[in-house]
Amino acid sequence: MAKRPATIIHVAEKARVSVKTVSRVLNNEPNVTPDLKARVLEAVDKLGYSPSKAARTMAGSRSYLLVAFNDRRLTLDNWRSERGNEWIDQMLYGAMLRCERSGYHLMFELVDRESDQLERQITAVLSSLQPDGVILTPPNCENPVVLGALKKRNIPFVRLNTPVRGQGPRVYMDDRAAARQATKHLLGLGHTRIGMIAGDYRFSSSIERVEMFQATMEAAGIPVPEAYVFKGDFTFEAGVAGATALLGLPEAPTAILASNDQMALGVVSVAQGRGMRIPADLSIVSFDDAIGVRMSVPPLTAVRQPVAKMAEMAADLLINASASGDKLGGGSTLVPFELMVRASTGPAPK
Repeated sequence: MAKRPATIIHVAEKARVSVKTVSRVLNNEPNVTPDLKARVLEAVDKLGYSPSKAARTMAGSRSYLLVAFNDRRLTLDNWRSERGNEWIDQMLYGAMLRCERSGYHLMFELVDRESDQLERQITAVLSSLQPDGVILTPPNCENPVVLGALKKRNIPFVRLNTPVRGQGPRVYMDDRAAARQATKHLLGLGHTRIGMIAGDYRFSSSIERVEMFQATMEAAGIPVPEAYVFKGDFTFEAGVAGATALLGLPEAPTAILASNDQMALGVVSVAQGRGMRIPADLSIVSFDDAIGVRMSVPPLTAVRQPVAKMAEMAADLLINASASGDKLGGGSTLVPFELMVRASTGPAPK
Protein backbone atom coordinates (compact mmCIF):
# COMPACT_ATOMS: atom_id res chain seq x y z
CA MET A 1 0.00 0.00 0.00
CA ALA A 2 1.35 3.44 -0.96
CA LYS A 3 2.34 5.69 1.88
CA ARG A 4 -0.10 8.53 2.43
CA PRO A 5 1.41 12.03 2.14
CA ALA A 6 2.07 13.98 5.29
CA THR A 7 -0.43 16.62 6.34
CA ILE A 8 -0.10 19.81 8.31
CA ILE A 9 -1.38 17.90 11.36
CA HIS A 10 1.54 15.45 11.11
CA VAL A 11 3.96 18.39 10.94
CA ALA A 12 2.39 19.99 14.02
CA GLU A 13 2.62 16.73 15.99
CA LYS A 14 6.25 16.13 15.06
CA ALA A 15 7.28 19.73 15.85
CA ARG A 16 5.17 19.72 19.05
CA VAL A 17 3.35 22.89 18.09
CA SER A 18 -0.17 23.85 17.05
CA VAL A 19 -1.45 23.64 13.49
CA LYS A 20 -1.83 27.43 13.54
CA THR A 21 1.85 27.84 14.38
CA VAL A 22 2.84 25.62 11.44
CA SER A 23 0.65 27.75 9.18
CA ARG A 24 2.23 30.96 10.46
CA VAL A 25 5.74 29.61 9.84
CA LEU A 26 4.94 28.41 6.31
CA ASN A 27 3.36 31.76 5.45
CA ASN A 28 6.29 33.77 6.84
CA GLU A 29 4.00 35.56 9.28
CA PRO A 30 5.46 37.68 12.11
CA ASN A 31 5.77 36.87 15.83
CA VAL A 32 7.27 33.38 15.42
CA THR A 33 10.38 32.73 17.50
CA PRO A 34 13.51 31.37 15.73
CA ASP A 35 13.28 28.17 17.81
CA LEU A 36 9.70 27.45 16.79
CA LYS A 37 10.47 28.23 13.16
CA ALA A 38 13.47 25.87 13.17
CA ARG A 39 11.42 23.03 14.73
CA VAL A 40 8.63 23.41 12.19
CA LEU A 41 10.95 23.57 9.19
CA GLU A 42 12.86 20.54 10.44
CA ALA A 43 9.60 18.59 10.74
CA VAL A 44 8.55 19.72 7.26
CA ASP A 45 11.87 18.53 5.86
CA LYS A 46 11.80 15.13 7.61
CA LEU A 47 8.20 14.42 6.65
CA GLY A 48 8.55 15.75 3.12
CA TYR A 49 5.47 17.88 3.66
CA SER A 50 4.35 20.03 0.70
CA PRO A 51 1.21 22.12 1.30
CA SER A 52 -1.09 22.25 -1.70
CA LYS A 53 -2.61 25.54 -2.76
CA ALA A 54 -6.10 24.05 -2.63
CA ALA A 55 -5.65 22.80 0.93
CA ARG A 56 -4.27 26.13 2.07
CA THR A 57 -7.17 27.97 0.46
CA MET A 58 -9.70 25.68 2.18
CA ALA A 59 -7.97 26.21 5.50
CA GLY A 60 -8.55 29.95 5.44
CA SER A 61 -9.80 32.84 3.39
CA ARG A 62 -6.66 33.31 1.32
CA SER A 63 -6.01 31.94 -2.17
CA TYR A 64 -2.23 32.53 -2.04
CA LEU A 65 -2.48 33.98 -5.52
CA LEU A 66 -1.76 37.41 -6.97
CA VAL A 67 -2.76 38.45 -10.48
CA ALA A 68 -0.95 41.04 -12.61
CA PHE A 69 -2.97 42.77 -15.35
CA ASN A 70 -0.92 44.03 -18.29
CA ASP A 71 -1.80 45.87 -21.51
CA ARG A 72 -2.73 43.38 -24.23
CA ARG A 73 -1.98 45.41 -27.38
CA LEU A 74 1.47 46.60 -26.41
CA THR A 75 2.50 43.22 -24.98
CA LEU A 76 1.43 41.26 -28.06
CA ASP A 77 3.08 43.78 -30.38
CA ASN A 78 6.42 43.27 -28.64
CA TRP A 79 6.07 39.48 -28.63
CA ARG A 80 5.02 39.26 -32.28
CA SER A 81 7.88 41.51 -33.37
CA GLU A 82 10.26 39.24 -31.41
CA ARG A 83 11.79 42.32 -29.79
CA GLY A 84 10.88 41.02 -26.35
CA ASN A 85 9.14 42.51 -23.33
CA GLU A 86 11.87 43.34 -20.85
CA TRP A 87 9.59 45.70 -18.89
CA ILE A 88 7.28 42.73 -18.28
CA ASP A 89 10.21 40.41 -17.62
CA GLN A 90 11.49 42.75 -14.91
CA MET A 91 8.02 43.16 -13.43
CA LEU A 92 7.51 39.40 -13.24
CA TYR A 93 11.02 38.88 -11.86
CA GLY A 94 10.45 41.28 -8.95
CA ALA A 95 6.93 40.14 -8.10
CA MET A 96 7.52 36.39 -8.53
CA LEU A 97 10.51 36.27 -6.22
CA ARG A 98 8.56 38.13 -3.55
CA CYS A 99 5.61 35.75 -3.97
CA GLU A 100 7.92 32.75 -3.77
CA ARG A 101 9.22 33.80 -0.36
CA SER A 102 5.72 33.62 1.09
CA GLY A 103 4.44 30.59 -0.78
CA TYR A 104 2.35 32.67 -3.17
CA HIS A 105 1.78 32.21 -6.89
CA LEU A 106 1.67 34.98 -9.51
CA MET A 107 -0.54 34.82 -12.58
CA PHE A 108 -0.18 37.11 -15.58
CA GLU A 109 -3.28 38.28 -17.49
CA LEU A 110 -3.53 40.46 -20.61
CA VAL A 111 -6.26 43.11 -20.62
CA ASP A 112 -7.57 44.84 -23.75
CA ARG A 113 -8.17 48.45 -22.72
CA GLU A 114 -10.13 49.14 -25.92
CA SER A 115 -12.57 46.24 -25.61
CA ASP A 116 -16.22 46.94 -24.86
CA GLN A 117 -16.15 43.69 -22.85
CA LEU A 118 -13.38 44.89 -20.53
CA GLU A 119 -15.40 44.84 -17.31
CA ARG A 120 -16.78 41.39 -18.11
CA GLN A 121 -13.26 40.10 -18.76
CA ILE A 122 -11.96 41.50 -15.46
CA THR A 123 -14.92 40.10 -13.54
CA ALA A 124 -14.47 36.64 -15.10
CA VAL A 125 -10.81 36.52 -14.07
CA LEU A 126 -11.58 37.63 -10.53
CA SER A 127 -14.47 35.17 -10.15
CA SER A 128 -12.53 32.15 -11.39
CA LEU A 129 -9.24 32.82 -9.61
CA GLN A 130 -10.32 34.62 -6.41
CA PRO A 131 -6.90 36.30 -6.02
CA ASP A 132 -5.73 37.82 -2.75
CA GLY A 133 -4.67 40.91 -4.67
CA VAL A 134 -4.02 42.45 -8.06
CA ILE A 135 -1.03 44.33 -9.47
CA LEU A 136 -2.07 46.88 -12.08
CA THR A 137 0.45 48.05 -14.67
CA PRO A 138 0.00 51.12 -16.92
CA PRO A 139 -2.40 52.06 -18.40
CA ASN A 140 -4.74 49.63 -16.58
CA CYS A 141 -3.80 51.25 -13.29
CA GLU A 142 -5.63 54.41 -14.43
CA ASN A 143 -8.56 52.78 -16.22
CA PRO A 144 -11.85 53.55 -14.41
CA VAL A 145 -13.45 50.35 -15.73
CA VAL A 146 -10.67 48.18 -14.31
CA LEU A 147 -10.57 50.07 -11.01
CA GLY A 148 -14.35 49.98 -10.72
CA ALA A 149 -14.48 46.20 -11.24
CA LEU A 150 -11.87 45.64 -8.52
CA LYS A 151 -13.56 47.97 -6.05
CA LYS A 152 -16.97 46.42 -6.72
CA ARG A 153 -15.61 42.99 -5.74
CA ASN A 154 -13.52 44.43 -2.89
CA ILE A 155 -10.26 43.01 -4.31
CA PRO A 156 -7.10 44.73 -2.96
CA PHE A 157 -4.87 46.19 -5.67
CA VAL A 158 -1.64 48.15 -6.03
CA ARG A 159 -1.03 50.42 -9.02
CA LEU A 160 2.41 50.23 -10.60
CA ASN A 161 4.26 53.29 -11.90
CA THR A 162 1.46 55.81 -12.24
CA PRO A 163 1.62 59.53 -11.40
CA VAL A 164 -2.13 59.60 -10.69
CA ARG A 165 -2.98 59.94 -7.00
CA GLY A 166 -6.09 59.08 -5.04
CA GLN A 167 -7.25 55.88 -6.79
CA GLY A 168 -5.70 53.35 -4.44
CA PRO A 169 -2.14 52.57 -3.30
CA ARG A 170 0.66 52.98 -5.82
CA VAL A 171 4.36 52.21 -6.18
CA TYR A 172 5.95 54.56 -8.66
CA MET A 173 8.98 56.34 -10.11
CA ASP A 174 9.05 60.13 -10.41
CA ASP A 175 8.74 60.54 -14.19
CA ARG A 176 8.85 64.31 -13.99
CA ALA A 177 12.14 64.30 -12.10
CA ALA A 178 13.54 61.71 -14.51
CA ALA A 179 12.61 63.78 -17.57
CA ARG A 180 14.10 66.86 -15.94
CA GLN A 181 17.40 65.14 -15.22
CA ALA A 182 17.63 63.62 -18.71
CA THR A 183 16.95 67.02 -20.30
CA LYS A 184 19.45 68.79 -18.07
CA HIS A 185 22.05 66.18 -19.02
CA LEU A 186 21.65 67.13 -22.69
CA LEU A 187 21.59 70.85 -21.91
CA GLY A 188 24.78 70.43 -19.92
CA LEU A 189 26.44 69.01 -23.03
CA GLY A 190 25.59 72.18 -24.94
CA HIS A 191 22.54 70.95 -26.85
CA THR A 192 19.94 73.62 -27.57
CA ARG A 193 18.01 71.81 -30.32
CA ILE A 194 16.54 68.81 -28.46
CA GLY A 195 13.64 66.79 -29.81
CA MET A 196 11.45 64.28 -28.00
CA ILE A 197 9.58 61.19 -29.13
CA ALA A 198 6.74 60.82 -26.62
CA GLY A 199 5.03 57.63 -25.55
CA ASP A 200 1.35 56.82 -25.86
CA TYR A 201 -0.61 59.72 -24.34
CA ARG A 202 -3.05 57.25 -22.77
CA PHE A 203 -0.21 56.62 -20.32
CA SER A 204 -0.08 59.52 -17.85
CA SER A 205 3.66 59.07 -17.46
CA SER A 206 4.08 59.91 -21.17
CA ILE A 207 2.37 63.26 -20.68
CA GLU A 208 4.37 64.05 -17.55
CA ARG A 209 7.68 63.38 -19.31
CA VAL A 210 6.79 65.69 -22.20
CA GLU A 211 5.57 68.44 -19.89
CA MET A 212 8.74 68.36 -17.79
CA PHE A 213 10.96 68.21 -20.88
CA GLN A 214 9.28 71.35 -22.19
CA ALA A 215 9.34 73.09 -18.80
CA THR A 216 13.06 72.33 -18.31
CA MET A 217 13.90 73.67 -21.76
CA GLU A 218 11.85 76.83 -21.20
CA ALA A 219 13.50 77.36 -17.81
CA ALA A 220 16.82 77.34 -19.68
CA GLY A 221 15.46 80.02 -22.03
CA ILE A 222 14.92 77.60 -24.94
CA PRO A 223 11.26 77.25 -25.97
CA VAL A 224 10.51 73.93 -27.67
CA PRO A 225 9.00 74.20 -31.19
CA GLU A 226 5.83 72.15 -31.62
CA ALA A 227 7.52 70.13 -34.39
CA TYR A 228 10.20 69.00 -31.93
CA VAL A 229 7.75 66.75 -30.04
CA PHE A 230 6.59 63.65 -31.93
CA LYS A 231 3.73 61.60 -30.48
CA GLY A 232 4.73 57.93 -30.50
CA ASP A 233 3.24 54.78 -28.99
CA PHE A 234 6.21 52.95 -27.39
CA THR A 235 6.88 50.82 -30.50
CA PHE A 236 10.07 50.53 -32.58
CA GLU A 237 8.09 51.74 -35.60
CA ALA A 238 7.11 54.91 -33.73
CA GLY A 239 10.79 55.54 -33.03
CA VAL A 240 11.58 55.19 -36.72
CA ALA A 241 8.73 57.50 -37.71
CA GLY A 242 9.64 60.03 -35.02
CA ALA A 243 13.32 60.10 -35.92
CA THR A 244 12.49 60.41 -39.62
CA ALA A 245 10.24 63.41 -38.89
CA LEU A 246 12.63 65.13 -36.46
CA LEU A 247 15.79 64.61 -38.51
CA GLY A 248 13.98 65.78 -41.62
CA LEU A 249 13.30 69.26 -40.18
CA PRO A 250 15.17 72.24 -41.72
CA GLU A 251 16.84 72.75 -38.33
CA ALA A 252 17.03 69.19 -37.07
CA PRO A 253 17.64 68.40 -33.40
CA THR A 254 21.17 67.55 -32.31
CA ALA A 255 19.74 65.36 -29.53
CA ILE A 256 16.61 63.21 -29.16
CA LEU A 257 14.99 62.02 -25.95
CA ALA A 258 12.87 58.89 -26.52
CA SER A 259 10.24 57.85 -24.00
CA ASN A 260 11.20 54.15 -24.07
CA ASP A 261 13.88 51.79 -25.31
CA GLN A 262 12.07 50.47 -28.37
CA MET A 263 11.60 53.98 -29.76
CA ALA A 264 15.20 54.91 -28.89
CA LEU A 265 16.44 51.93 -30.89
CA GLY A 266 14.26 53.12 -33.76
CA VAL A 267 16.11 56.46 -33.59
CA VAL A 268 19.46 54.64 -33.72
CA SER A 269 18.32 52.72 -36.80
CA VAL A 270 17.32 55.88 -38.68
CA ALA A 271 20.40 57.86 -37.65
CA GLN A 272 22.79 55.11 -38.68
CA GLY A 273 20.89 54.63 -41.92
CA ARG A 274 21.58 58.28 -42.72
CA GLY A 275 25.26 57.86 -41.98
CA MET A 276 25.06 59.94 -38.79
CA ARG A 277 27.58 59.34 -36.03
CA ILE A 278 26.30 58.81 -32.50
CA PRO A 279 26.98 60.94 -30.47
CA ALA A 280 29.16 63.19 -32.70
CA ASP A 281 26.18 64.13 -34.92
CA LEU A 282 23.26 63.08 -32.73
CA SER A 283 22.92 62.33 -29.01
CA ILE A 284 20.21 59.91 -27.85
CA VAL A 285 18.65 59.33 -24.41
CA SER A 286 16.16 56.56 -23.64
CA PHE A 287 13.76 55.57 -20.85
CA ASP A 288 13.63 52.05 -19.28
CA ASP A 289 17.25 50.84 -19.73
CA ALA A 290 16.56 47.31 -20.97
CA ILE A 291 19.37 45.04 -22.11
CA GLY A 292 18.86 46.09 -25.75
CA VAL A 293 20.03 49.67 -25.22
CA ARG A 294 22.92 48.55 -23.05
CA MET A 295 24.17 46.26 -25.82
CA SER A 296 23.48 48.56 -28.77
CA VAL A 297 26.32 50.22 -30.67
CA PRO A 298 26.96 52.57 -29.06
CA PRO A 299 25.30 51.70 -25.71
CA LEU A 300 22.60 54.24 -24.95
CA THR A 301 22.33 56.71 -22.11
CA ALA A 302 19.03 55.86 -20.40
CA VAL A 303 16.79 56.52 -17.42
CA ARG A 304 16.74 53.21 -15.57
CA GLN A 305 13.25 52.46 -14.35
CA PRO A 306 13.31 50.31 -11.17
CA VAL A 307 10.60 48.02 -12.54
CA ALA A 308 11.63 44.87 -10.64
CA LYS A 309 11.87 46.76 -7.36
CA MET A 310 8.49 48.44 -7.89
CA ALA A 311 6.85 45.09 -8.64
CA GLU A 312 8.48 43.49 -5.61
CA MET A 313 7.18 46.25 -3.35
CA ALA A 314 3.69 46.03 -4.86
CA ALA A 315 3.58 42.27 -4.20
CA ASP A 316 4.92 42.86 -0.70
CA LEU A 317 2.12 45.31 0.10
CA LEU A 318 -0.56 42.87 -1.09
CA ILE A 319 0.92 39.82 0.68
CA ASN A 320 1.40 41.64 3.98
CA ALA A 321 -2.14 43.02 3.86
CA SER A 322 -3.50 39.55 3.13
CA ALA A 323 -1.55 38.01 6.01
CA SER A 324 -2.53 40.66 8.56
CA GLY A 325 -6.10 41.15 7.40
CA ASP A 326 -5.52 44.89 7.31
CA LYS A 327 -7.02 47.02 4.59
CA LEU A 328 -4.60 48.61 2.14
CA GLY A 329 -4.44 52.37 2.42
CA GLY A 330 -4.19 54.81 -0.45
CA GLY A 331 -0.60 55.84 0.10
CA SER A 332 2.26 56.20 -2.37
CA THR A 333 5.66 54.52 -2.35
CA LEU A 334 8.35 56.32 -4.33
CA VAL A 335 11.20 54.23 -5.79
CA PRO A 336 14.28 56.12 -7.04
CA PHE A 337 15.44 56.03 -10.67
CA GLU A 338 18.96 56.35 -12.11
CA LEU A 339 20.30 58.14 -15.18
CA MET A 340 22.81 55.75 -16.72
CA VAL A 341 25.19 57.88 -18.79
CA ARG A 342 26.78 55.96 -21.66
CA ALA A 343 28.35 56.56 -25.07
CA SER A 344 25.22 57.75 -26.93
CA THR A 345 25.43 61.28 -25.49
CA GLY A 346 28.19 63.78 -26.10
CA PRO A 347 28.84 67.49 -26.71
CA ALA A 348 26.60 69.24 -29.20
CA PRO A 349 28.13 69.46 -32.68
CA LYS A 350 29.57 72.91 -33.46
